[in-house]
Amino acid sequence: METNYIAIDLGASSGRVMLGRWDSACQRLELDELHRFSNDPVRVGGTLYWDILRLLHEIKQGLAVAARRTKDVAAIGIDTWGVDFALLDANGQLLQNPVHYRDRRTEGMTRAVNDVIPARALYAETGLQTMPQNTLYQLFALQQRQPELLRRAAKLLFLPDFLGYCLTGQMATELSIARTSQLLNVQSLEWSEELFKKLRLPHGLFAPLAQSGTALGALLPEVQEETGLGPVPVISVCGHDTQSAVCAVPSPSEDVPFAFLSSGTWSLLGTELQVPLVNDQSFRRNITNEGGMQKTRFLKNITGLWLLQESRRHWNRQGESYSFADLERLAQAAEPCARFINPDDPAFAQPGDLPARVAAFLARTGQPAAKDPGAVTRCIYDSLALKYRMVLENLQACTGVRYPCLHVIGGGVRDELLCQRTADACGIPVVAGPVEATVLGNIAVQMIARGALAGLAQARQVVAESYGVKTYSPHENLDAAYARFCGILSETEQHNET
Repeated sequence: METNYIAIDLGASSGRVMLGRWDSACQRLELDELHRFSNDPVRVGGTLYWDILRLLHEIKQGLAVAARRTKDVAAIGIDTWGVDFALLDANGQLLQNPVHYRDRRTEGMTRAVNDVIPARALYAETGLQTMPQNTLYQLFALQQRQPELLRRAAKLLFLPDFLGYCLTGQMATELSIARTSQLLNVQSLEWSEELFKKLRLPHGLFAPLAQSGTALGALLPEVQEETGLGPVPVISVCGHDTQSAVCAVPSPSEDVPFAFLSSGTWSLLGTELQVPLVNDQSFRRNITNEGGMQKTRFLKNITGLWLLQESRRHWNRQGESYSFADLERLAQAAEPCARFINPDDPAFAQPGDLPARVAAFLARTGQPAAKDPGAVTRCIYDSLALKYRMVLENLQACTGVRYPCLHVIGGGVRDELLCQRTADACGIPVVAGPVEATVLGNIAVQMIARGALAGLAQARQVVAESYGVKTYSPHENLDAAYARFCGILSETEQHNET
């Protein structure tokens, strides 16, 4: 028998509606892309917003395509990036477009929060990596600068939960997306009363917490009419796209620890643990404890292919029409390990002329200029690969585990040069695939919720058998390059602190 599932997957640069066809006889899951669309933030009056209503419109277009393909849909799931949210008034109406996590409103907020709660105490309470875009700092910025908006707000919904509300009329806060907020207690996984009290944040904004895999509700009658679908249930899958992706890591055994790299606009490198790991060492290394289905994801957020995506946008605005494949070919021809940047330097956080910022970083650190797109792209690839090594070493130091390989999942799987350089830098094989890990994990949680799969172990086995992987073995020793890279990062981090 064949059963159909719909995955709605929104990334920071694009979104898509995908159909998953489960053949229970062959135990095989196949994907079909129904609708793909860009996700373009909009700057108005100095604030960077997500165009959430256009995204909702595009989602409905994808659901309409699904209805033309089949009337037999078992469930729908939605995943997005983390931390961002929508504010609703007492009538359930959107108060404003959600603000983009790259907006400047959180500048200075980490220091302001630490004046109230020291960083070590905050980490002990939440187990989360300090990142200025976290929901905690966004809410604190609102409280400081737009308190009237918070007073008008009756509910806060993270973006997958908001989109689920738009489709079903039901409100819930799915656990994996809530865990990106830095507002939950890391042990109890309940809202931290201490944080809300000390920071004077409104606690009553949040809908009830729901475990990943909880049924949210059926499509509203008006959505059924718009799309042509029937009363299909929407499942609160792992709403955080990284947690969805990790559900699809084709690990050979649940008993063998594995390291993963979810590679996309952001790179998230980590492992799975049975319980959170919160101690002085993980605090010093700024490693986060997130999670969704059953386990804790112990990981580090790293600026990822955003660097290349934003560089390409700039070059295209200048009239140069480069595809990502074009840039990879140009990088292949460029000199390796000639120059490095710190991918997480604050200079690269905002949209704009990324190549000029790379040039400024190289000049500031006394490195040779990158004079063409190939050199810039090569610099980005080499720097990311070496940053992955640094984070992997930190991960191994905290867990005491030496991982035999690194599973790379997500869109970065397509970047063969980056995969090879990552294997070279880390000195272990890179097992690349699947590309569509987020969508597969989204559908897997739907299937678990509907009883079609027994749990994560079976889901990962299905993914492994349905989709192949490619292994990249280390070909080059990059120890000398890594030592230079670490020196540059140490120098720039000291510069940023002063």
